[in-house]
Amino acid sequence: MAHLVTRRQRAVVTAIRGLLSENEYSPSVRQIGDRLGLAPATIQQHLDALERKGTIARTGAAFGIEILEPDPAPAFPGGDGRAPLVGTIAAGEPILAVEDHQETIHLPDNMRDAGEQFVLRVQGDSMIEDHILDGDLVVIHRQQFADDGETVVALLEDGTATLKRIYRDGGRIRLQPANSSMDPIIVDAVDVQGKVTGIIRPHV
Repeated sequence: MAHLVTRRQRAVVTAIRGLLSENEYSPSVRQIGDRLGLAPATIQQHLDALERKGTIARTGAAFGIEILEPDPAPAFPGGDGRAPLVGTIAAGEPILAVEDHQETIHLPDNMRDAGEQFVLRVQGDSMIEDHILDGDLVVIHRQQFADDGETVVALLEDGTATLKRIYRDGGRIRLQPANSSMDPIIVDAVDVQGKVTGIIRPHV
């Protein structure tokens, strides 16, 4: 699993690097916030996340910050390696997926492809036997078809969406959870939004 570095977290690292170059000492949380137009509490959250991921280290000195990675989100050949985080998908009961596009996710090299990709945050535990856990990010290749057994984002007729394995059974469609304690969803039709091509576990 790859660690998640968001666009905003990369902006924080860039701001730290710029302030270090200008002042030759570590910036305060307020200085970083002023540079990015963000509240100190928001900057603190980003710093905590970056430290957990090993991108920065904080020393015992006042405001001491050391950048451990020269580029926490390097570009990939042929593109910038980003995909939009467009909302939440249910691995459980269907829920509405919210497309807000407020962040982009830097994809590992082995999860990128030539097609259109997006990322969804998983809510629920219906896919745990496929090692897709609550809170994971799933990388989706946008397409309108899928083979039996593939894990897809399925949009149901009532406008709700769910993450399941798809099977076609006697003219109907079975959306099968990867959790032996849960029943499948049987429907007449679904609108496939894409299939899962990767999993990112940001909380590891």
